[in-house]
Amino acid sequence: MNTPPIRRAAIFGASGGVGAAIAGAVEARGAEVLRFARSGHLPFDLTDEVSIAAAAERAGEVDFVFVATGMLHAPGIAPEKSFAAIAPEALAASFALNAIGPALIAKHMLPRLPRKGRAVFAALSARVGSIEDNRLGGWHGYRASKAALNMLIRGFAIELSRRNREALAVALHPGTVATALSKPFQASAPKGLFTPEESAARLLSVLEGLGPEATGGFYAHDGAAIPF
Repeated sequence: MNTPPIRRAAIFGASGGVGAAIAGAVEARGAEVLRFARSGHLPFDLTDEVSIAAAAERAGEVDFVFVATGMLHAPGIAPEKSFAAIAPEALAASFALNAIGPALIAKHMLPRLPRKGRAVFAALSARVGSIEDNRLGGWHGYRASKAALNMLIRGFAIELSRRNREALAVALHPGTVATALSKPFQASAPKGLFTPEESAARLLSVLEGLGPEATGGFYAHDGAAIPF
């Protein structure tokens, strides 16, 4: 598919492994790239809407938004092995970082996308967020928050298509990537690890191959559609 090049991109979570790799790859293709991260030249706080709104104002009009944020584990928070391990604080943190934060980025960035021509909003999800694909149980907070993100993106895609029929809003599964997020679980990766650069290259290739008819979908790093 011959897609037009990205002109101006906003990457949220650009200090993380995949986010930094996406930012570098997009910039290498000639685009202007705005790197938003918890610290750095363009800081933002994923849990603070005022901060996100300020970042969107700084970004201005862009034709590519990539949300590379997410949380699987943190101090005192680990994927639940059973429903007995569910804790309200951990569940709330998972939803705040994996669903609510990206939703607020969409709230403030979708209006910055052009009303005509190719426009992309993409966010990192995870295969374990697929309800239909869940055969193992466990990891309840992470699974549920990523499933929520997928539904949010489906809704955003419907609204976005009313503004611009050429726009694309999708959720992406990056594979198991050698980053801090996956570090405690890398040994059990079923198909091995990708470097952030490998994952970024695959994800950008997937996006380049998706047309407007694919908006609202959930896609793996190999281009395969993942059921919700």
